[in-house]
Amino acid sequence: MKERLGTFSLMAPSIAQCAVGAALAWIIAMQLLGHPSPFFAPISVLICVGTGLGQRLRRVAELVIGVSLGVGVGDLLVGWIGSGAWQIALVVALAMTVAVLLNSGALFVAQAGSSAVLVATLVPGDGAGGLDRMADALTGGVIGIAAVALLPASPFAIAAKHLSGVLDALSTVMEQAAEAIEKRDVDLAAEALEEARTTQAAVEEFEAALETSKEITMISPLHWHRRARLARYETAAVPVDLALRNVRVLARRTLAALGEASPPPAALAEAMREVSEAALLLQLELGAGREPTLARQALLAVAARERPEGLGFSAHVIIAQLRSVVVDLLQATGMDHEAATEALTPLDEPGGPQTG
Repeated sequence: MKERLGTFSLMAPSIAQCAVGAALAWIIAMQLLGHPSPFFAPISVLICVGTGLGQRLRRVAELVIGVSLGVGVGDLLVGWIGSGAWQIALVVALAMTVAVLLNSGALFVAQAGSSAVLVATLVPGDGAGGLDRMADALTGGVIGIAAVALLPASPFAIAAKHLSGVLDALSTVMEQAAEAIEKRDVDLAAEALEEARTTQAAVEEFEAALETSKEITMISPLHWHRRARLARYETAAVPVDLALRNVRVLARRTLAALGEASPPPAALAEAMREVSEAALLLQLELGAGREPTLARQALLAVAARERPEGLGFSAHVIIAQLRSVVVDLLQATGMDHEAATEALTPLDEPGGPQTG
């Protein structure tokens, strides 16, 4: 229930945008444009705004063009061949065929087909021309964008929530792998690997959320002056993705290492735990709108660690992956790649980490 309430609080602005925008689009199309049944106007608002993540500006363009195409084909054919089952099949087939040839976008094609159906079934003989329905679609699209601009969801809350999902997943896998090393527990290592294999969805959700957040800051004047705060999330996006990929390899090698004659030492588990805690620090500092200096310092401390001696092959691979994770997360804090790499203990230094 707590998770659902959290999701509702995140989506509440979009619900408000849909509700208010749909009502305004209906009123404007009826009162200002004089259209008696402008159902395309509120529908356009709902499709444009939606209740999820996506590219609203592109949705508006696809929506208006798709509606125009569907209405145009529908009006042309229904006026000539009438309305009925086979006429609907023909109108939909032609509208969607033309849409596919012009643009393979799913929304564009679906909107062309559904608009053709509406023209062929619900509205023949209502006196409204195709241009009126196109104007309704455009009105709804414009109102939808205005609703996003004037009743915006917080772009930072959206980005923070989804980045938290990524960093929580990274931290959880690191903690499980560290515990598996400390307890010499193969089953725990297997659980860590299984958890790691499910993390890509969190990355993809964060990427989509970041695109939505960037779009809101571009559309809404209320957030123009705060784009620098969102820039920190943009900086972190690619490095965090790379870090999570390296953590997957680390989890796989942890499982392999526990089956070797020389299992990884507890000192390695301690370093993994410190990286896990640094990832959570990064999450907290970005969420608070601060420069992630504490996370950077924690990662630099891990980077300066000396390599334990007497390691097996898989343990060497774990250290190499841990080095890569540290570099990735340092870049997520704002360091460039060269500076992050130089922070690692040199490879040629006695006791320094091996490959990475």
